[in-house]
Amino acid sequence: MSDEQGVLHRGLGNRHIQLMSIGGAIGTGLFMGAGKTISVSGTSILLTYMTIGFFLFFTMRAMGEILLSNLQFKSFSDFCSHYIGPWAGYFIGWSYWMTWVVVAIADCTVIGGYLRFWFPDLPLWIPALVVLATLMILNLVAVRLFGELEFWFALVKVLAITALVVAGVVMVATGYVAPTGVRASLTNIVEPGVVFPYGLSGFFAGFQIAIFSFGGIELIGTTAAETRDPTRTLPRAINAVPLRVLFFYVLSLACIISVSSWAEIAANKSPFVQLFLLAGFPAAAGIINLVVISSAMSAANSGVFATSRMLYGLAANEQGSKYFMKLSRSSVPVRGLLFSCACMLAGLSVLHFMPEVMGAFTILTTVSAILYIFVWGMILIAYLRYRSRDPHLHHQSTFRMPGGRLMAWTSLAFFAFMIYLLLLERDTAQALSVMPAWFIGLTIMYRLRREKATRTEPAKIFS
Repeated sequence: MSDEQGVLHRGLGNRHIQLMSIGGAIGTGLFMGAGKTISVSGTSILLTYMTIGFFLFFTMRAMGEILLSNLQFKSFSDFCSHYIGPWAGYFIGWSYWMTWVVVAIADCTVIGGYLRFWFPDLPLWIPALVVLATLMILNLVAVRLFGELEFWFALVKVLAITALVVAGVVMVATGYVAPTGVRASLTNIVEPGVVFPYGLSGFFAGFQIAIFSFGGIELIGTTAAETRDPTRTLPRAINAVPLRVLFFYVLSLACIISVSSWAEIAANKSPFVQLFLLAGFPAAAGIINLVVISSAMSAANSGVFATSRMLYGLAANEQGSKYFMKLSRSSVPVRGLLFSCACMLAGLSVLHFMPEVMGAFTILTTVSAILYIFVWGMILIAYLRYRSRDPHLHHQSTFRMPGGRLMAWTSLAFFAFMIYLLLLERDTAQALSVMPAWFIGLTIMYRLRREKATRTEPAKIFS
């Protein structure tokens, strides 16, 4: 589509959507936080990931049903505005934008930290700035190039985890004995004292960490306007979520625990690195370092893409400045892209002065996880309103959410419980305590925008 037509181009095919959904299901939290999660929860972490994946699957099904009920919806921000109210679209749009700005800042910073593996004296801001500038330039070209980038980034993650699973299965099948004296065996998952080593408190603490890893799984909901065949590609991508969670999270962690045993897994090291080292690959640390970097680049790339599309959607719905409606010749929302990258750059300049990279990353990802939970919750509320207002669309749907209203309410209760769990740990509670300021700020900005619209167009209802 041309700029004059003012619509986003449907340039993403099935190959792009499938790999993007995989990339969304494999966050940097899996590679970077799995060791800490296992050390806190024991082998019950497998149940933790299955539980989170279970409820997120229903959330994605709710999102998919609404998006396919009206192909004019460009994202979940659109249908939240339609079914809940203009304020909901405003809040979810700007919150999701902020989420990905924060994620991109964090991941660009982490990339700089991980490059110190080879270049210990390299200033953090140099690789972070280079990565951000590169992703911005590539995303300016065309949406298809974004899809290609995500395809290859996701492929690297898939191959790395597949290699880990294969190595783990072989070591278990052959009864491999690690240098620590631990024999690789499935019994390591259920041996006494490892399932709930710290009781229910440890089990619940695992949820606080693990849910961060799923951020981005809803990204396919922002690509609806740029998918060539949404009625075919979106259902396929969403329906594959359970199998991907089982393989990439549950099976990979089961292999790690079977080979290393729970007691041997360090909280401050990547368990992926540990498994490859046990398998006899001296270059394992470097290999996994590259995988983590590609994972971080994937998340940053998704952030650059998603923020520009959210600004375009907000502007299209008169919930953001019309300035962001400008599209390039290749139908890229160029002004939204440049503004988002400028905000990310400002964030990187602040992070440059923070003493500890991983400490900053933890705080940033906690904030983003809270915003993700808000987004997921709003999707479910919109689904409940959709069922009440447009029952005929639900009856006509060929992609109905399993469980309907019951599962929507159950999933909402689960996310509310997740927020409660965030209050139980000091670092997550600190991040949660600052979030009211964000929503108060949004409330003020929304009221000001509504008053301005009322003054300029008294006869028009703000939308």
